Amino acid sequence: MHHAHSTRTPATRDEIEMRLLTVLWNHPLCRDVQLEVLGIPRNSRGINWTVSLEKVPAEAIFETTDIVTEIQSAYELAA
Repeated sequence: MHHAHSTRTPATRDEIEMRLLTVLWNHPLCRDVQLEVLGIPRNSRGINWTVSLEKVPAEAIFETTDIVTEIQSAYELAA
């Protein structure tokens, strides 16, 4: 069920992960970031997702957080 105010694009976990890794790879400071996309059950409205950051160089923390936030506002996990 889609809500009119939802502007996020549905995507699979793999698609979101690939999108994140592509954007991070294109940022010079973020190339060594390692992460995993995790689905989080969300009451009746479906599944939300978060990112488990497994390896982030100290100098890339702010950029990585910004990129993850941007992708999270653009994509929702498809059921």
